Amino acid sequence: MKTFNFTGNVVVVTGAAGNLGQTVAEAFLEAGATVCALDYQKGRMEKVLSKGNAPGELRLYEEVDVTEVDSLKEVGKHICDSFGKVDILVNTVGGFTMGERVHELSSTTWQKMMNLNVQSFLNTAAVFIPVMIEQGGGKVVSIGSKASLQGGAKSGAYAAAKGALLRLTESMASEMKSHNIQVNCVLPSTIDTPENRQEMPNSDFSKWVSPEHISQVILFLSSTASDEITGAAIPVFGAS
Repeated sequence: MKTFNFTGNVVVVTGAAGNLGQTVAEAFLEAGATVCALDYQKGRMEKVLSKGNAPGELRLYEEVDVTEVDSLKEVGKHICDSFGKVDILVNTVGGFTMGERVHELSSTTWQKMMNLNVQSFLNTAAVFIPVMIEQGGGKVVSIGSKASLQGGAKSGAYAAAKGALLRLTESMASEMKSHNIQVNCVLPSTIDTPENRQEMPNSDFSKWVSPEHISQVILFLSSTASDEITGAAIPVFGAS
């Protein structure tokens, strides 16, 4: 695996207690970054995130609901007051549900998918993009999905939400070119997590993609090596 160096960089990772968020946060810590890890519950990150001997600095921000912009604004101000900048924003917050056909979709399911996958992105952008504009640059990486490319049976709300996230990523990338801010997303297929293995026990896990491999793509998109890449949707499909 490529070795990245993010010494001196301030990185905000949302959903940092999740399977992917945890892996991403730890990868940035190993690369020397100051990681501001956000999660909506109290106590989860202390259980799963450990700086260990990593050279980076870890700051935990708990009980942060990224679907509520006022909650996020307070944390954003604290981060900027503490470090004076935000170099990289990684949005790992998202959600998946399926089971309803399109004509049976409940407003509850629709709103949940839009809140977790779209509104969370809009809120972090509202809080951190102005900071990046003022400082003269930055990187934004979000987690899309293979489902954003084509809808599937009984997963219309999820596919629509991830499709909206992809279009917003492309639009913001165009808007931010003149500000030296690169905005990209990764499109994983099924991620190999304990929860997914439990829900789909008969699947071929060898065809799934690991959080570690996704995190390496995210670090690349957050590095200077990707300065000429913006508005991209990078497929991370594994062997599926």
